[in-house]
Amino acid sequence: MLNPNEVYQRNQVTTARPEELTLMLYNGGLKFIQHAKRAIDTKDFPKAHTFIMKAQDIITELLVTLNMEYEISHSLQSLYEFMKRKLIEANMAKDAEILDEVQNMLVELKNTWAEAMKITKNS
Repeated sequence: MLNPNEVYQRNQVTTARPEELTLMLYNGGLKFIQHAKRAIDTKDFPKAHTFIMKAQDIITELLVTLNMEYEISHSLQSLYEFMKRKLIEANMAKDAEILDEVQNMLVELKNTWAEAMKITKNS
């Protein structure tokens, strides 16, 4: 049986518009990277591995859902592939600095996406 929080989260995802789902993915990736960095700091490497893998899964989801009809998608594809390689590198080395690098890129993408959502909503 699902707890109320899981039910709420599932409803959020199933009723969200595509642009909201992308924002949720960015937020989820940032959350997992933050958890992974904390796990590395406490030397809990199995937990760090799990969180980095979850962040990789999110980047993979962002990659496979790109609409390649838009020119920007080709740039995003390269950026997502780069971030995925960096996550693999961070996981192998258990390196929080590499995670910082990916986190900074994700923050930029998330902020840009949120701003674009605001602009299109107001037009």
